[in-house]
Amino acid sequence: MQSVRTRRKVAPATANGGDSAEKLDQLLLSSAICNGEDLGSFVRKAFASGKPETLLHHLRQFARSKESEIEEVCKAHYQDFIMAVDDLRSLLSDVDSLKSALSDSNSKLQSVAGPLLSSLDSYVEAQNISKNVDLALKSIVSCMKLMELCSRANHHLSSNNFYMALKCTNAMENEFLDKTPSSTLKRMLEKKIPAIRTYIERKVNKEFGDWLVEIRVVCRNLGQLAIGQASSARQREEDLRIKQRQAEEQSRLSLRDCVYALHEDDEDGFNNGVESDSNGVSGLLGFDLTPLYRAYHLHQTLGLEDRFKQYYFENRKLQLTSDFQVSSMTPFLESHQTFFAQIAGFFIVEDRILRTGGNLISKIEVENLWDAAVSKMCSVLEDQFSRMQTANHLLLIKDYVSLLGVTLRGYGYPVDALLDVLSKHRDKYHELLLSDCRKQIAEALAADKFEQMLMKKEYEYSMNVLSFQIQTSDIVPAFPYVAPFSSTVPDCCRIVRSFIEDSVSFMSHGGQLDFYDVVKKYLDRLLAEVLDEALMKLINTSVHGVSQAMQVAANMAVLERACDFFFRHAAQLSGIPLRMAERSRRQFPLNKARDAAEDMLSGLLKTKVDGFMTLIENVNWMADDPVQNGNEYVNEVIIYLETLVSTAQQILPAQVLRRVLQDVLSHISETIVGALYGDSVKRFNINAIMGMDVDVRLLESFADNLAPLFTDGDANQLKTALAESRQLTNLLLSNHPENFLNPVIRERSYNTLDYRKVVTISEKLRDPSDRLFGTFGSRGARQNPKKKSLDAMIKRLRDVS
Repeated sequence: MQSVRTRRKVAPATANGGDSAEKLDQLLLSSAICNGEDLGSFVRKAFASGKPETLLHHLRQFARSKESEIEEVCKAHYQDFIMAVDDLRSLLSDVDSLKSALSDSNSKLQSVAGPLLSSLDSYVEAQNISKNVDLALKSIVSCMKLMELCSRANHHLSSNNFYMALKCTNAMENEFLDKTPSSTLKRMLEKKIPAIRTYIERKVNKEFGDWLVEIRVVCRNLGQLAIGQASSARQREEDLRIKQRQAEEQSRLSLRDCVYALHEDDEDGFNNGVESDSNGVSGLLGFDLTPLYRAYHLHQTLGLEDRFKQYYFENRKLQLTSDFQVSSMTPFLESHQTFFAQIAGFFIVEDRILRTGGNLISKIEVENLWDAAVSKMCSVLEDQFSRMQTANHLLLIKDYVSLLGVTLRGYGYPVDALLDVLSKHRDKYHELLLSDCRKQIAEALAADKFEQMLMKKEYEYSMNVLSFQIQTSDIVPAFPYVAPFSSTVPDCCRIVRSFIEDSVSFMSHGGQLDFYDVVKKYLDRLLAEVLDEALMKLINTSVHGVSQAMQVAANMAVLERACDFFFRHAAQLSGIPLRMAERSRRQFPLNKARDAAEDMLSGLLKTKVDGFMTLIENVNWMADDPVQNGNEYVNEVIIYLETLVSTAQQILPAQVLRRVLQDVLSHISETIVGALYGDSVKRFNINAIMGMDVDVRLLESFADNLAPLFTDGDANQLKTALAESRQLTNLLLSNHPENFLNPVIRERSYNTLDYRKVVTISEKLRDPSDRLFGTFGSRGARQNPKKKSLDAMIKRLRDVS
């Protein structure tokens, strides 16, 4: 058809127009009819062009053209047709003869086959009887098999072997119900099979209900055991870290000693504190899922799989909702372990069922249950933490929750939301911890008797000194040993160490790996805000004597060494290298209390020294001869200071002793200068100044005698404390006092002197022997050049003022 259509489309138009096209169409139509092609395209074209008569005309012309061909064919076959008719007529006579022969044969066959047919009827009847007998035997055998199945089903039911009973009932239903020949048996089967299935379903549901009740207790015990194993694993890790820290400390103290790596084998075979194998915690508790899987299998056999899945999920969801209830009659601190253990056990069981129960519960359903549990636990924690006012209670619950997180993370449950709640209450916990430590430190300081601590046994030394690394020597002293500090120091150290350990305990196992900065921040607050303020209060309210002030100053020096230990201890517990902790160290956090203690000691010593310095009133300022061995006041002061140093050097570090003595000597120097400057001394002569020079030399000699106790720089600093009195003495004894006016010489030799004091004191200097400074208005008197120079200096200094 496509070829015809194509030819029609591409047929060229001739010059004759319509006649040529009509002849072409007639040729194409004739060719298509001869080839047996489809004429549909010609018909459609004729109707489309509105000229169906042309198509009919062409068809009639084609028919007329074929009539002659038909006539020629008929003429060619007419002779053959005549011959065939003749053959048929001869065949008819042969058929008649054959018919008579067949009739004769049939008569003979009837006579012979009669007896045979009667025998055949007898045989057929016997065969039918045999078939009936066989059918009866088969029915009997079938009934016997059916009865045997019924008997086996009854036996399995009586022995609670429900699966085999269901197999028997299914076999009866599939193989015998429609095929049994006995209507009675059939009615019995139709009645009993549903009854048996209903009975089995009821019994299985009862067993499953009992399992649901039992599994709640099992879940609680299972959760407690799993969390306990996580706690044991954590404790083993802590013990290993302690041994490693001890090895590191040994290495730090003695680099020549060999330090061996510590390895511990995990003998329990638990992963993250809980065993994931089927013989793990479940086996230890008799954890049995057989009733559940049996019920699930039987419901599958009953064709009730989906209904059982829904029933199981709804019941377990109700149990979980019931587990969420927090009793208002019992404090949460007492019930939190049971609360979290119940939930942990629930999801350990669900994880096992998810992995081994086929399709009993889907992963999405378990995740939905876990999301609901996490939301509820977070809500409970938020509520309970907001009510707690004791840091230890909050720490206990946090530790248990972190163990819960470790346990369930081992089973693939996400616990980040729980850890976020713990991190959220970090500040509150530390505020409570700071408050507790504030009370403990106040009690420890209140109990201080300001007496050196006596240690009779080595274990006391280890417990109070070595454990805080506040020893000044690695050599163990002889016992009994009198420590330079009082009992307050180890008591406060224990409180601070406990704070560090509690802080690290709260921060560790909470999802945050690098938490040293947080621990350090709160440790700084404890030392700077709590301990420092408590010590300041103690110093300002309870220290009333030199011995007490000296003991507090000694304690502060020891606490300064203890602070180094605190930061190292925090770094070790936080798991960071000590060099990083030392790099981030700042200034001594108890510097206010230390300065206050030293100021208090210095103030008390100054008060004591002032009592001796009152003897300066007995000095003869217009002496005829200079004092050779020093004035009485300076001898008394030196005796007191020597006695003080002999006692102080036993407990005070050299730096502290040097700072205190420097302050006291500076005060003595100021007092000497103040005496000359004050109104009590109206005038003095050169012999008095020479006596004062002896006093200053005695004080300088006292400072020089202390040189073995200090470094060279510290010994020189002690002497600089007497600089004002020394420079004033040198100026008054100088033959060229006008050098004081030279800025270079003044900066080098008289830099501590106030020119106002120099003017006032210089005006008091008189010498009655030669009346060198008798009157400033005596024009006729002969003046000493020194006096003249001194007067000129005084005049110049007054002009400056």
